[in-house]
Amino acid sequence: MPFDPTWPQNGNLVDADRFRDQFGSLKDLIDSMSGITSVVVDAVNTLPPGTAAGVSMNVIDGELHFTFGIPQGETGAQGGTGNDGGTGPQGPPFASALVDAVNTVDPGTPAAVGVNFDGTNVRFTFSIPRGNDGATGATGQPGEVSLTDLNNAIATSQAQTSNNSNAVATLDTPMADPESEVLRQKVDELIHALRR
Repeated sequence: MPFDPTWPQNGNLVDADRFRDQFGSLKDLIDSMSGITSVVVDAVNTLPPGTAAGVSMNVIDGELHFTFGIPQGETGAQGGTGNDGGTGPQGPPFASALVDAVNTVDPGTPAAVGVNFDGTNVRFTFSIPRGNDGATGATGQPGEVSLTDLNNAIATSQAQTSNNSNAVATLDTPMADPESEVLRQKVDELIHALRR
């Protein structure tokens, strides 16, 4: 769509698509001009309500300069009086917000927040529903080692150990020499430990 310098007219509704087309057309014009090295927005002016929006442009030393004029909206109607017919007193400031409790409620119960003001603090109590119980999971595989596997491992270990120590007799005769007696007792202790 070619650039239309006569749009918008007074009383036209401002339409985003139409403005986008206008800006796109301006860009096409700018792109087609030789010698333009940059674009500068000199000003965006607020115009009185009801004034037509507008844009002016000129070229200064290879720069394209824009000045936009955009009307402000009309002043809105006065708001109505509150329910009590007047202005209430200024409430006291609060010092902080406190969470008194976060309660878990049954699944399907709506979440809720209770709020009250104690004169100094805003106090919150939250009620949050827990999720529904999930489906029962499948039965898992048995453990890595069954009782049978454990018994077989013990039997294999025993088969690989020496049972010749059962036939070794202890040294039951005490020795007269105290050092020899200590040695005899230690040998007997070792023989008993090796037996199975």
